[in-house]
Amino acid sequence: MKVAVFFLLILPLCLAKSIDKTVLFDFMIEDEAGSGTTDAPDIYPPEQGPVCPFRCQCHLRVVQCSDLDLDKVPKDLPSDTTLLDLQNNKITEIKDGDFKNLKELHALILVNNKISKISPGAFLPLNKLQRLYLSKNTLKELPENMPKSLQELRAHDNEINKLRKAVFSGLNNMIVVELGSNPLKSSGVENGAFQGMKRLSYIRISDTNITTVPKGLPTSLTELHLDGNKISKVDADSLNGLTNLAKLGLSFNNVASVDNGSLANVPHLRELHLNNNELAKVPPGLGEHKYIQVVYLHNNKIAAIGPNDFCPPRYNTKKATYSGVSLFSNPIQYWEIQPSSFRCIYERSAIQLGNYK
Repeated sequence: MKVAVFFLLILPLCLAKSIDKTVLFDFMIEDEAGSGTTDAPDIYPPEQGPVCPFRCQCHLRVVQCSDLDLDKVPKDLPSDTTLLDLQNNKITEIKDGDFKNLKELHALILVNNKISKISPGAFLPLNKLQRLYLSKNTLKELPENMPKSLQELRAHDNEINKLRKAVFSGLNNMIVVELGSNPLKSSGVENGAFQGMKRLSYIRISDTNITTVPKGLPTSLTELHLDGNKISKVDADSLNGLTNLAKLGLSFNNVASVDNGSLANVPHLRELHLNNNELAKVPPGLGEHKYIQVVYLHNNKIAAIGPNDFCPPRYNTKKATYSGVSLFSNPIQYWEIQPSSFRCIYERSAIQLGNYK
Protein backbone atom coordinates (compact mmCIF):
# COMPACT_ATOMS: atom_id res chain seq x y z
CA MET A 1 0.00 0.00 0.00
CA LYS A 2 2.80 2.41 0.91
CA VAL A 3 4.60 1.65 -2.35
CA ALA A 4 1.48 2.51 -4.34
CA VAL A 5 1.05 5.86 -2.57
CA PHE A 6 4.72 6.78 -3.20
CA PHE A 7 4.33 5.93 -6.91
CA LEU A 8 1.26 8.14 -7.20
CA LEU A 9 3.13 11.08 -5.60
CA ILE A 10 6.24 10.89 -7.78
CA LEU A 11 4.52 10.16 -11.09
CA PRO A 12 3.44 13.83 -11.75
CA LEU A 13 7.01 14.99 -11.27
CA CYS A 14 8.34 12.53 -13.78
CA LEU A 15 5.74 13.55 -16.35
CA ALA A 16 6.24 17.30 -15.85
CA LYS A 17 8.01 19.34 -18.54
CA SER A 18 11.76 19.94 -17.83
CA ILE A 19 12.81 23.52 -16.84
CA ASP A 20 14.36 25.67 -19.60
CA LYS A 21 17.88 26.47 -18.27
CA THR A 22 18.10 29.75 -20.18
CA VAL A 23 15.34 31.15 -17.97
CA LEU A 24 17.72 30.97 -15.01
CA PHE A 25 20.04 33.49 -16.68
CA ASP A 26 17.42 36.09 -17.59
CA PHE A 27 18.31 38.17 -14.52
CA MET A 28 21.91 38.46 -15.76
CA ILE A 29 21.04 40.13 -19.06
CA GLU A 30 22.61 43.57 -19.37
CA ASP A 31 21.92 45.90 -22.23
CA GLU A 32 25.30 47.70 -22.40
CA ALA A 33 24.68 49.01 -25.89
CA GLY A 34 21.21 50.32 -25.02
CA SER A 35 19.53 48.21 -27.73
CA GLY A 36 16.90 46.80 -25.39
CA THR A 37 17.48 43.22 -26.54
CA THR A 38 16.16 40.47 -24.27
CA ASP A 39 18.09 37.56 -25.77
CA ALA A 40 19.71 35.40 -23.13
CA PRO A 41 23.54 35.48 -23.13
CA ASP A 42 25.52 32.56 -24.40
CA ILE A 43 26.36 30.02 -21.72
CA TYR A 44 29.99 28.93 -21.91
CA PRO A 45 31.39 25.81 -20.37
CA PRO A 46 33.37 26.58 -17.19
CA GLU A 47 36.68 25.77 -18.83
CA GLN A 48 36.23 28.59 -21.40
CA GLY A 49 35.67 31.42 -18.90
CA PRO A 50 38.32 33.37 -16.92
CA VAL A 51 40.08 31.14 -14.44
CA CYS A 52 41.69 32.53 -11.28
CA PRO A 53 45.28 31.28 -10.94
CA PHE A 54 45.83 28.62 -8.30
CA ARG A 55 46.07 30.08 -4.76
CA CYS A 56 45.37 33.62 -6.01
CA GLN A 57 42.23 35.59 -5.20
CA CYS A 58 40.18 37.21 -7.95
CA HIS A 59 37.36 39.69 -7.50
CA LEU A 60 35.98 42.48 -9.68
CA ARG A 61 38.87 42.27 -12.17
CA VAL A 62 41.43 42.47 -9.34
CA VAL A 63 43.85 39.54 -9.17
CA GLN A 64 45.78 39.25 -5.91
CA CYS A 65 48.70 36.82 -5.88
CA SER A 66 50.81 38.37 -3.13
CA ASP A 67 52.69 36.53 -0.36
CA LEU A 68 52.59 33.14 -2.11
CA ASP A 69 56.33 32.46 -2.58
CA LEU A 70 55.85 32.50 -6.35
CA ASP A 71 59.06 32.30 -8.40
CA LYS A 72 57.43 33.39 -11.67
CA VAL A 73 54.37 35.18 -12.99
CA PRO A 74 51.32 32.86 -12.99
CA LYS A 75 50.08 31.63 -16.37
CA ASP A 76 46.62 32.15 -17.88
CA LEU A 77 45.75 35.30 -15.96
CA PRO A 78 42.19 36.53 -16.62
CA SER A 79 42.27 38.78 -19.69
CA ASP A 80 39.96 41.39 -18.11
CA THR A 81 42.31 42.00 -15.13
CA THR A 82 42.76 45.69 -14.32
CA LEU A 83 44.92 45.34 -11.19
CA LEU A 84 47.50 42.58 -10.69
CA ASP A 85 49.17 42.31 -7.28
CA LEU A 86 52.32 40.14 -7.22
CA GLN A 87 54.16 41.75 -4.33
CA ASN A 88 56.07 39.88 -1.62
CA ASN A 89 56.99 36.87 -3.73
CA LYS A 90 60.27 35.43 -5.06
CA ILE A 91 59.96 36.30 -8.74
CA THR A 92 63.41 36.74 -10.29
CA GLU A 93 62.61 37.62 -13.89
CA ILE A 94 59.84 39.19 -15.95
CA LYS A 95 59.72 37.54 -19.37
CA ASP A 96 58.21 38.34 -22.73
CA GLY A 97 54.72 36.92 -22.76
CA ASP A 98 54.11 37.06 -19.01
CA PHE A 99 51.43 39.71 -19.54
CA LYS A 100 50.54 39.01 -23.19
CA ASN A 101 46.75 38.90 -22.69
CA LEU A 102 46.38 41.71 -20.14
CA LYS A 103 45.33 44.51 -22.47
CA GLU A 104 43.03 46.02 -19.82
CA LEU A 105 45.64 46.15 -17.03
CA HIS A 106 45.86 49.53 -15.29
CA ALA A 107 48.08 48.75 -12.28
CA LEU A 108 50.90 46.23 -11.83
CA ILE A 109 52.43 45.69 -8.39
CA LEU A 110 55.76 43.83 -8.29
CA VAL A 111 57.10 45.25 -5.03
CA ASN A 112 59.44 43.20 -2.82
CA ASN A 113 60.43 40.39 -5.14
CA LYS A 114 63.90 39.41 -6.42
CA ILE A 115 63.55 40.75 -9.93
CA SER A 116 66.91 41.42 -11.57
CA LYS A 117 65.89 41.18 -15.22
CA ILE A 118 62.96 42.45 -17.29
CA SER A 119 62.85 41.35 -20.93
CA PRO A 120 62.60 44.20 -23.50
CA GLY A 121 59.11 43.23 -24.65
CA ALA A 122 57.61 42.25 -21.31
CA PHE A 123 55.46 45.38 -20.94
CA LEU A 124 54.66 45.97 -24.63
CA PRO A 125 51.15 44.41 -24.49
CA LEU A 126 50.11 46.67 -21.59
CA ASN A 127 48.68 49.56 -23.60
CA LYS A 128 46.52 50.82 -20.73
CA LEU A 129 48.98 50.47 -17.85
CA GLN A 130 49.06 53.59 -15.67
CA ARG A 131 50.83 52.49 -12.48
CA LEU A 132 53.95 50.34 -12.33
CA TYR A 133 55.46 49.52 -8.92
CA LEU A 134 58.92 47.90 -9.04
CA SER A 135 60.28 48.92 -5.63
CA LYS A 136 62.41 46.63 -3.44
CA ASN A 137 63.90 44.42 -6.13
CA THR A 138 67.43 44.02 -7.52
CA LEU A 139 67.15 45.89 -10.83
CA LYS A 140 70.36 47.58 -11.99
CA GLU A 141 68.60 49.56 -14.70
CA LEU A 142 65.06 50.53 -15.57
CA PRO A 143 63.50 48.61 -18.48
CA GLU A 144 63.01 50.17 -21.88
CA ASN A 145 59.74 49.97 -23.80
CA MET A 146 57.59 50.96 -20.86
CA PRO A 147 53.97 51.64 -21.88
CA LYS A 148 53.31 55.15 -23.21
CA SER A 149 50.19 55.25 -21.04
CA LEU A 150 52.25 55.08 -17.83
CA GLN A 151 51.51 57.82 -15.28
CA GLU A 152 53.27 56.61 -12.14
CA LEU A 153 56.54 54.73 -11.76
CA ARG A 154 57.95 53.70 -8.39
CA ALA A 155 61.28 51.87 -8.35
CA HIS A 156 62.95 52.90 -5.10
CA ASP A 157 65.22 50.54 -3.19
CA ASN A 158 66.73 48.67 -6.12
CA GLU A 159 70.33 48.59 -7.44
CA ILE A 160 69.77 51.11 -10.22
CA ASN A 161 72.96 53.01 -11.12
CA LYS A 162 71.96 54.50 -14.48
CA LEU A 163 69.15 56.76 -15.65
CA ARG A 164 69.18 56.99 -19.43
CA LYS A 165 67.20 59.34 -21.61
CA ALA A 166 66.12 56.46 -23.85
CA VAL A 167 64.25 54.82 -20.95
CA PHE A 168 61.93 57.80 -20.38
CA SER A 169 61.62 58.92 -24.00
CA GLY A 170 58.01 59.18 -25.13
CA LEU A 171 56.47 58.79 -21.68
CA ASN A 172 54.43 61.94 -22.11
CA ASN A 173 51.73 60.89 -19.63
CA MET A 174 54.10 60.32 -16.72
CA ILE A 175 53.27 62.35 -13.61
CA VAL A 176 55.13 60.67 -10.72
CA VAL A 177 58.63 59.11 -10.61
CA GLU A 178 60.07 57.63 -7.39
CA LEU A 179 63.70 56.45 -7.56
CA GLY A 180 65.00 56.84 -4.01
CA SER A 181 67.40 54.48 -2.21
CA ASN A 182 69.34 53.41 -5.29
CA PRO A 183 73.17 53.54 -5.68
CA LEU A 184 72.92 56.36 -8.21
CA LYS A 185 75.77 58.79 -8.82
CA SER A 186 75.58 62.07 -10.70
CA SER A 187 77.65 60.53 -13.49
CA GLY A 188 74.96 57.88 -13.90
CA VAL A 189 72.17 60.39 -14.52
CA GLU A 190 72.19 61.34 -18.19
CA ASN A 191 71.74 65.04 -18.87
CA GLY A 192 68.09 65.63 -19.72
CA ALA A 193 67.08 62.09 -18.76
CA PHE A 194 63.63 63.32 -17.67
CA GLN A 195 63.22 66.06 -20.24
CA GLY A 196 60.89 64.12 -22.53
CA MET A 197 58.16 63.77 -19.89
CA LYS A 198 56.06 66.86 -20.53
CA ARG A 199 53.55 66.27 -17.71
CA LEU A 200 55.97 65.14 -15.00
CA SER A 201 55.00 66.82 -11.75
CA TYR A 202 56.76 64.87 -8.98
CA ILE A 203 60.28 63.41 -8.75
CA ARG A 204 61.90 61.85 -5.71
CA ILE A 205 65.57 60.81 -5.93
CA SER A 206 66.45 60.61 -2.25
CA ASP A 207 69.09 58.63 -0.34
CA THR A 208 71.44 58.11 -3.29
CA ASN A 209 75.02 59.21 -4.05
CA ILE A 210 74.29 62.10 -6.41
CA THR A 211 76.35 65.24 -5.72
CA THR A 212 74.49 67.76 -7.91
CA VAL A 213 70.92 68.59 -8.85
CA PRO A 214 70.14 66.65 -12.07
CA LYS A 215 70.32 68.77 -15.22
CA GLY A 216 67.56 69.23 -17.75
CA LEU A 217 64.58 68.62 -15.48
CA PRO A 218 61.18 69.26 -17.14
CA THR A 219 59.57 72.64 -16.57
CA SER A 220 56.33 70.93 -15.53
CA LEU A 221 57.78 69.88 -12.14
CA THR A 222 55.90 71.07 -9.06
CA GLU A 223 57.76 68.91 -6.49
CA LEU A 224 61.44 67.93 -6.47
CA HIS A 225 62.71 65.80 -3.57
CA LEU A 226 66.47 65.27 -3.39
CA ASP A 227 66.82 64.62 0.35
CA GLY A 228 69.54 62.42 1.79
CA ASN A 229 72.08 62.78 -1.00
CA LYS A 230 75.59 64.30 -1.19
CA ILE A 231 74.78 67.61 -2.85
CA SER A 232 77.19 70.30 -1.65
CA LYS A 233 76.05 73.36 -3.56
CA VAL A 234 73.03 74.91 -5.25
CA ASP A 235 74.30 77.09 -8.08
CA ALA A 236 72.43 79.45 -10.37
CA ASP A 237 71.96 76.78 -13.07
CA SER A 238 70.74 74.02 -10.74
CA LEU A 239 67.13 75.19 -10.77
CA ASN A 240 67.09 76.92 -14.12
CA GLY A 241 63.76 76.66 -15.93
CA LEU A 242 61.77 75.18 -13.04
CA THR A 243 59.20 77.96 -13.14
CA ASN A 244 56.36 75.78 -11.78
CA LEU A 245 58.25 74.28 -8.86
CA ALA A 246 56.33 74.69 -5.58
CA LYS A 247 58.23 72.37 -3.23
CA LEU A 248 61.99 71.71 -3.11
CA GLY A 249 63.48 69.16 -0.72
CA LEU A 250 67.25 69.26 -0.11
CA SER A 251 67.35 68.11 3.50
CA PHE A 252 70.17 65.90 4.80
CA ASN A 253 72.73 66.81 2.15
CA ASN A 254 76.08 68.63 2.39
CA VAL A 255 74.84 71.97 1.04
CA ALA A 256 77.21 74.70 2.20
CA SER A 257 76.10 77.48 -0.14
CA VAL A 258 73.22 78.66 -2.29
CA ASP A 259 74.35 81.03 -5.05
CA ASN A 260 72.76 84.42 -5.60
CA GLY A 261 69.94 84.21 -8.11
CA SER A 262 69.26 80.52 -7.59
CA LEU A 263 65.87 81.06 -5.95
CA ALA A 264 64.89 83.56 -8.64
CA ASN A 265 64.73 80.63 -11.07
CA VAL A 266 61.87 79.10 -9.07
CA PRO A 267 59.48 82.07 -8.80
CA HIS A 268 56.50 80.00 -7.57
CA LEU A 269 58.34 78.12 -4.83
CA ARG A 270 56.32 77.83 -1.62
CA GLU A 271 58.29 75.30 0.46
CA LEU A 272 62.07 75.09 0.80
CA HIS A 273 63.63 72.29 2.88
CA LEU A 274 67.33 72.85 3.59
CA ASN A 275 67.56 71.48 7.10
CA ASN A 276 70.46 69.26 8.17
CA ASN A 277 73.06 70.76 5.86
CA GLU A 278 76.21 72.90 6.21
CA LEU A 279 74.81 76.38 5.55
CA ALA A 280 76.61 79.25 7.29
CA LYS A 281 73.98 81.84 6.34
CA VAL A 282 70.38 82.16 5.20
CA PRO A 283 70.08 81.46 1.44
CA PRO A 284 70.05 84.75 -0.48
CA GLY A 285 66.88 85.77 -2.26
CA LEU A 286 64.29 84.78 0.32
CA GLY A 287 63.50 88.40 1.11
CA GLU A 288 62.63 89.19 -2.51
CA HIS A 289 60.73 85.96 -3.12
CA LYS A 290 56.99 86.55 -3.45
CA TYR A 291 55.52 83.17 -2.61
CA ILE A 292 57.78 81.27 -0.19
CA GLN A 293 55.85 80.49 2.99
CA VAL A 294 57.68 77.55 4.61
CA VAL A 295 61.47 77.42 5.09
CA TYR A 296 63.29 74.68 7.00
CA LEU A 297 66.81 75.70 8.00
CA HIS A 298 67.31 73.84 11.28
CA ASN A 299 70.47 71.86 11.98
CA ASN A 300 72.84 74.05 10.00
CA LYS A 301 75.68 76.42 10.95
CA ILE A 302 73.84 79.72 10.63
CA ALA A 303 75.23 82.17 13.20
CA ALA A 304 73.37 85.39 12.34
CA ILE A 305 70.11 86.68 10.87
CA GLY A 306 70.13 89.91 8.87
CA PRO A 307 67.20 92.39 8.84
CA ASN A 308 66.36 91.56 5.21
CA ASP A 309 67.18 87.84 5.11
CA PHE A 310 63.52 86.82 5.13
CA CYS A 311 61.53 89.95 4.36
CA PRO A 312 61.73 92.61 1.62
CA PRO A 313 63.37 95.92 2.61
CA ARG A 314 60.26 97.91 1.65
CA TYR A 315 57.01 97.39 3.52
CA ASN A 316 54.85 97.96 0.45
CA THR A 317 56.50 95.14 -1.53
CA LYS A 318 54.13 92.26 -2.25
CA LYS A 319 55.22 89.21 -0.28
CA ALA A 320 53.37 86.14 1.01
CA THR A 321 53.61 85.89 4.78
CA TYR A 322 55.53 82.95 6.24
CA SER A 323 53.57 80.23 8.02
CA GLY A 324 56.66 78.30 9.17
CA VAL A 325 60.37 79.11 9.63
CA SER A 326 62.60 76.67 11.51
CA LEU A 327 66.00 77.86 12.73
CA PHE A 328 66.62 75.71 15.80
CA SER A 329 69.90 73.84 16.26
CA ASN A 330 71.89 76.69 14.71
CA PRO A 331 74.52 78.75 16.58
CA ILE A 332 72.22 81.80 16.57
CA GLN A 333 72.05 84.12 19.57
CA TYR A 334 68.34 84.85 19.42
CA TRP A 335 68.67 88.04 21.51
CA GLU A 336 70.87 89.49 18.79
CA ILE A 337 68.17 89.14 16.13
CA GLN A 338 66.36 92.39 15.38
CA PRO A 339 62.57 91.99 15.82
CA SER A 340 61.99 93.55 12.39
CA SER A 341 63.81 90.61 10.77
CA PHE A 342 60.59 88.62 11.05
CA ARG A 343 58.18 91.42 10.15
CA CYS A 344 56.61 89.40 7.30
CA ILE A 345 55.97 86.27 9.37
CA TYR A 346 52.31 85.41 9.88
CA GLU A 347 52.49 85.00 13.66
CA ARG A 348 55.11 84.60 16.35
CA SER A 349 54.49 80.87 16.79
CA ALA A 350 55.52 80.26 13.17
CA ILE A 351 59.20 80.90 14.10
CA GLN A 352 61.10 78.04 15.69
CA LEU A 353 64.40 79.17 17.16
CA GLY A 354 64.97 76.90 20.13
CA ASN A 355 68.35 76.49 21.77
CA TYR A 356 71.59 75.58 20.07
CA LYS A 357 73.20 72.55 21.69
